[in-house]
Amino acid sequence: MAMVWGGLWEQTELFAKASKEEIQQAEFYLDKYKMMCLFMEDFENHQKEMAQVAVDGEVARRIDQEDLHADKTANAVILQEKQQWVYSQYKIFTALIERAHKQILDPEEREAIDIRFIKGFSRKETILFMRKGVAASTVDRRIEAGIKSIANSLKLTGFYDYIKQQF
Repeated sequence: MAMVWGGLWEQTELFAKASKEEIQQAEFYLDKYKMMCLFMEDFENHQKEMAQVAVDGEVARRIDQEDLHADKTANAVILQEKQQWVYSQYKIFTALIERAHKQILDPEEREAIDIRFIKGFSRKETILFMRKGVAASTVDRRIEAGIKSIANSLKLTGFYDYIKQQF
């Protein structure tokens, strides 16, 4: 469908549907969500200590394994910049995932996604946390439907285009 917006013609979909590949990407980032949050929290709370460890530690000495006489201080700065870049990417990814999670219409699907990915529990734990009498296959279907919903929301935000551009 072609649309006019601000005088520009643009090809877009009103109700975007994520491809299989995009659904897989959404599941990948949902699997990494809890780890991203933990890294961001650690970075925010311990940025100075991380910088000092980078200067003092051997990681900065050998960013490039070929360089046996590397400038440790310069490499520490590179390592700190890399950590800052990762932090900024994680902030974007987690914010978009949280927005997409809030847009899941079905409350049971939203709950399944919340337990499984946002809170970071395993599939088995998610099944145990769901209401009594809910079959494992039902929980699996809710998780699958929730992932598709998140993938569709991420598509509308331009998340996949951003990923392609950045990586």
